[in-house]
Amino acid sequence: MQVRARTEALTAPLSAEDCQLQSMPDASPTKWHLAHLAWFFETFILERFEPGFTPFDAGFRVLFNSYYNGVGDKYPRPKRGLISRPRLDEVLAYRANVDARILALLAQRPHHAALQKLVTLGLHHEQQHQELLLTDIKHALSFNPSRPAYARQWPLAGISPQPLRWMGFEGGLLEHGFDPSCDSDFCFDNETPRHKVYIAPFEIGSRLVSNGEMMAFVEDGGYRRPELWLSMGWDWVQATGAAMPLYWQARADGGGYQNFTLQGLVQVDAHTPVCHLSYFEADAYARWTGARLPTEFEWELAARSAPVQGNFVESAAYHPIPQQQHLSGTPAQMFGDVWEWTQSNYNPYPGYKPWEGLVGEYNGKFMCNQFVLRGGSCATPLSHIRASYRNFFPPDAQWQFSGLRLARDPA
Repeated sequence: MQVRARTEALTAPLSAEDCQLQSMPDASPTKWHLAHLAWFFETFILERFEPGFTPFDAGFRVLFNSYYNGVGDKYPRPKRGLISRPRLDEVLAYRANVDARILALLAQRPHHAALQKLVTLGLHHEQQHQELLLTDIKHALSFNPSRPAYARQWPLAGISPQPLRWMGFEGGLLEHGFDPSCDSDFCFDNETPRHKVYIAPFEIGSRLVSNGEMMAFVEDGGYRRPELWLSMGWDWVQATGAAMPLYWQARADGGGYQNFTLQGLVQVDAHTPVCHLSYFEADAYARWTGARLPTEFEWELAARSAPVQGNFVESAAYHPIPQQQHLSGTPAQMFGDVWEWTQSNYNPYPGYKPWEGLVGEYNGKFMCNQFVLRGGSCATPLSHIRASYRNFFPPDAQWQFSGLRLARDPA
């Protein structure tokens, strides 16, 4: 109920009109997220376990199916913003109805392992959508010329800049993937099985790449230099006209850059981690510095030495914040603030098997044309993240809180 309540709390600053917005095919309206999350519990749990199951509304099975072909027909994703009915209050009633029925089912079967496993999956699925809810509404609000704020709690304060240091790791033949002894009591199927990977010695940046460093790339003509970009990345630059990170705009008075955030339009802070970069931008920036992106296995090895703490959604900043911790032998900001692009393709681990049943479509079928991101962001719930967590997006995706940390081979 805490997870379910947080989703609705995140919608509290929004009007019913806000909740209807869909700004691009990759994003979904807030109202759709709310309904789909009830749909997940109803379709995969109530329909299977509830005696005498009757759907809340039979039409919702198609309207709020995301990508589960095994369930049946789906409403086209790019047109979700056209679903004006059910109304927002009806969607909230749908959620309340499903909540009551799930709680009753858990009370009737308190030790049912399969039921508990699916409810746990449903809660982590809901936490994923809490982050999507924030990134999607940010993208939608950015089109409003008045630059409306989702929240008014600007978190930035004066911070002394932290120099970038290189931290070395010897590597070796090491175990990677979900480790139940230290990660959590839950993982997604794509984090398994745990397996051995050989990692050559490497160095990784002590902190995330900052806005100020990205400004230097922009002002050095980084977006106009084809030698810095992958071929597909250069095609993307030419097709989109990209000249700076998403949500940035140059000030008319020449006083740097402004940035649209969930707190409204603000001055870009040089010491804050840069975010909303595509893989193409992250790779080009790394190439410009003479470094590279880490592999997901290098990242995980480095992250194992750091505590799982940082700037998550619970802080209500809804934006990255500058590094505040002093180095103590481990890289800073490994968790929270921004998802960190890696150079690793999103592939199955050796021996990977998707979950059985309809939920087997959850992750495995997306293992094509995507790159892995690690670490969570300022929109991720803290209880949702762990060192083995693998996020993934196509290389042109910018609307997530995605940034980077540099890596390099030892001299």
